[in-house]
Amino acid sequence: MKLYFSPASPYVRKVMVVAHEKGVVDRIELLGSAANPVNRDKTIVASNPSGKVPTMLLDDGSAIYDSRVICAYVDAQAASPVLVPAEGNERFAVMTLEALADSILDAALLARYEKIMRPEALYWDDWHRGQMEKIDSGLDALETTWLSHLQGPLSMGSIAAACTLGYLDFRFPDKDWRSAHPGLAAWFKTVSERPSMQATMPKG
Repeated sequence: MKLYFSPASPYVRKVMVVAHEKGVVDRIELLGSAANPVNRDKTIVASNPSGKVPTMLLDDGSAIYDSRVICAYVDAQAASPVLVPAEGNERFAVMTLEALADSILDAALLARYEKIMRPEALYWDDWHRGQMEKIDSGLDALETTWLSHLQGPLSMGSIAAACTLGYLDFRFPDKDWRSAHPGLAAWFKTVSERPSMQATMPKG
């Protein structure tokens, strides 16, 4: 498996945490990239029309994307631990939690791009505020609806949530999300001690 990656991408981090947890990280070759939301990396575009990371190339030359699909593929490379239940309501709960975590990440990235990439004359404060509100409502849901799930066995959903919180600390260091979400903060402190999380700390 070959993976186009960026050391700062939270979506790449999701994939790598899964790879560490499944014990297959040594089977993934990391390919450098120049992924950018405006000036796409043409090398990646050749395999993934969006030009985004992560993009994975398989042994037969085919490509898979986005992070949820790649995580599911990596999860299938080893039998344990089971990160997505095979059936039943718990399967869809894990998938929904992952979708929620990814929606927070999506909003965080859009808020960051509005601040650092959009020309100052075109900056839209209402747009930025709207994205930050999505982050806050997502965090509220993690605290009130999903905390007991997060505190259970590690799953694809909890990995996604951990990577999301790590990205907020990395790119929004002034955002105090912990005060209003003490249970989530305590869980994140514990999950961050896992070797898979320590080995995939964002850089750049």
